[in-house]
Amino acid sequence: MNWSSWSEFAAMGGYGVYVWGSFGVVAVALGVEMIAVRARRRALRQLKNMPAPAAGFSETPHEA
Repeated sequence: MNWSSWSEFAAMGGYGVYVWGSFGVVAVALGVEMIAVRARRRALRQLKNMPAPAAGFSETPHEA
């Protein structure tokens, strides 16, 4: 398609809302994913830096 102006290009023959909305949704999804990855990395880094459990510590509860 040939557009004679930027406003015609943005309108995309009447489908601009769907086209640009789709681009917007993808941009938001990528942004959320980047933030989530950064948070997961930070959490893993904090877990790696935790001190080791004390001697005699058992992860399973003892039965009385």
